[in-house]
Amino acid sequence: MKAVLVINDQDNVAVALRDLEKGERISGKEKEIELLEPVKKGHKIALENIPQGENILKYGFPIGHATREIAVGEWVHTHNTKTNLNSIQEYQYQQRLTENPFQNKNLTFKGYKRKNGEVGIRNELWIVPTVGCVNGIADLMIQRFKEEVGDVSPFENILVLKHNYGCSQLGDDHEQTRTILANAVKHPNAGGILVLGLGCENNDIYEFKASLGEYDANRVKFLLSQEVSDEVEAGVQCLKEIFAAAKQDKREDVPLSELKIGLKCGGSDGFSGITANPLLGRLSDFLVAQGGTTVLTEVPEMFGAETILMERAENEDVFKKIVSLINDFKQYFIDHQQPIYENPSPGNKEGGISTLEDKSLGCTQKAGTSTIVDVLKYGERLKKNGLNLLSSPGNDLVASSVLAAAGCQMVLFTTGRGTPFGTFVPTVKVSTNTQLYENKKHWIDYNAGTLLEEVSPDIVLDDFIQYVIKVASGELVNNEKNNFREIAIFKTGVTL
Repeated sequence: MKAVLVINDQDNVAVALRDLEKGERISGKEKEIELLEPVKKGHKIALENIPQGENILKYGFPIGHATREIAVGEWVHTHNTKTNLNSIQEYQYQQRLTENPFQNKNLTFKGYKRKNGEVGIRNELWIVPTVGCVNGIADLMIQRFKEEVGDVSPFENILVLKHNYGCSQLGDDHEQTRTILANAVKHPNAGGILVLGLGCENNDIYEFKASLGEYDANRVKFLLSQEVSDEVEAGVQCLKEIFAAAKQDKREDVPLSELKIGLKCGGSDGFSGITANPLLGRLSDFLVAQGGTTVLTEVPEMFGAETILMERAENEDVFKKIVSLINDFKQYFIDHQQPIYENPSPGNKEGGISTLEDKSLGCTQKAGTSTIVDVLKYGERLKKNGLNLLSSPGNDLVASSVLAAAGCQMVLFTTGRGTPFGTFVPTVKVSTNTQLYENKKHWIDYNAGTLLEEVSPDIVLDDFIQYVIKVASGELVNNEKNNFREIAIFKTGVTL
């Protein structure tokens, strides 16, 4: 393995591919450099003298500026680097589109065709509480149902989408809770849904039902606990009715164009923008070429790289939506009197990321090079095939949950630090480095660290495509095996 990587010819820093010692000599940009201090893997090394105030270049773009003079061979990180970002900006529409490098290969996966024409990659039975008060009741219903039915196939899993909301909420918080839960009810990975209420919550079950629009009454049932004498017995009866309606469900060949995939990263490191995120970007371009759909979110982790996305807007209307996406989220920080650029996290910094630009330029690589066809507000469902942007904070649970609520059948989640969690759809963990993959095989599903080991990017991509198709066709990922399922809803206001 090489000692360092220079990502772009314009860069004045290199990335250490392994832990390096003081005095080691490395090669970068056709010259040999002696390290002035130890540098951990994933961290940056100055390839030339960088005067105070000069930009530090990585990925071919500024990731901040030097707060003091940085000597060639010196470690470049938070102690001598500061972001260039500040407040809300104005942007000009300057479209720069590139041709998709992939062709349609007419590939398929084994999915479940739903009555409304949507396709699921799982066939699960979900209980969706309208309020957190009934989470425990739902657990009892599932326990009793399994005892009485035994073999629950063709359902592949039964779970409760537990959350703490649905009552004592006002305004946007109340609407967002209702919207996310309604989207979950309509998700194609669920072959059946029991909507379970208490009876006195402000997320009124009758209003909730009306908000759903059309739904399959054989597959979606409703129960208010306070309106029956034995809520567990009544709930089990509803589950049995749904179970009877799903008896003939089976997987069948579906074109890859029906696949909708969320793109997410968390616990990033200095390799995220070199291995795992670019791999997701190429997968995104490939899927878009098949007529499929990918979704990029984590708006604060677009700050500093947003103009790259704006240049890829399909038209000026989409460009204006991206501008609103960025500036509205900056205003959210301002309204709460918080710094816009309070990022990266401690774990990100430990992994080698110094500024928000550093993180964003790596994060947005998950979107590949495709044209952006639409921008969704928080809670909106997908309307257009192709690459979409979606409003959400960077928080792992909130962002993954809203990707699923938008209609994504799975989330691809890159990480350089490791995380066990999953949302209510398969959450595929892709490691940025082999060490993490080897250490946490019960968390990590796919290793992109082989890209640091001189394995051909095309070989890795082909293997990853086949793996994603296997997951879409029913192969379980670690969050499913471990039964780590979470739903988190964005909360912005007052709790009564």
